[in-house]
Amino acid sequence: MDELIEEIQKYQPYNEQEENDKRIMLKTISQVEDSLTRENETFHFTTSAWIVNPTRTKILMIYHNIYNSWAWVGGHADGNANLLEVCQREIQEETGVQHLKLLSDGVFGLSIQTVKAHIRKGKYVSAHLHYDLQYLFEVNEEEPLMIKPDENSQVGWLEVDTFLEKVSEEHMKPIYQKLMKKVKEEQK
Repeated sequence: MDELIEEIQKYQPYNEQEENDKRIMLKTISQVEDSLTRENETFHFTTSAWIVNPTRTKILMIYHNIYNSWAWVGGHADGNANLLEVCQREIQEETGVQHLKLLSDGVFGLSIQTVKAHIRKGKYVSAHLHYDLQYLFEVNEEEPLMIKPDENSQVGWLEVDTFLEKVSEEHMKPIYQKLMKKVKEEQK
């Protein structure tokens, strides 16, 4: 857990949203023992991948079954404080991608996201928060893709200029826009 706290502390927030979310994460992580597992039904740590092609013109996303939206790849910590390791595993499980290049030096973005109540594997899950750390990856578009039927129904490369039109979760659009803006700024 100390490594996770240190990783969050080292991260330089990009904007006011990240400053506030970083402060809240650091405040609550030290007060709550089970923030790495779903046993904490109020909030828990997750990780997400922002995956771009080498020319930065496309983003690899999945069509998420629970959220009925195109979304980034990611998952729950499930007890593992090494969220980069969790993120890499989730990419492989959810997309089939085996060859990925980490572009960020540590965390690329962070956010606290509201998750609406939903049914997962036949059980009701109450609304809660995801304390999410994001990492930036590059993947070759020729890499074979596969779906993970219990989580997504599509995996595909979406054009940077139009991908937001396919995202139906309005609350996620500002987060995705921020990450894409950061990618473009790093290209300069």
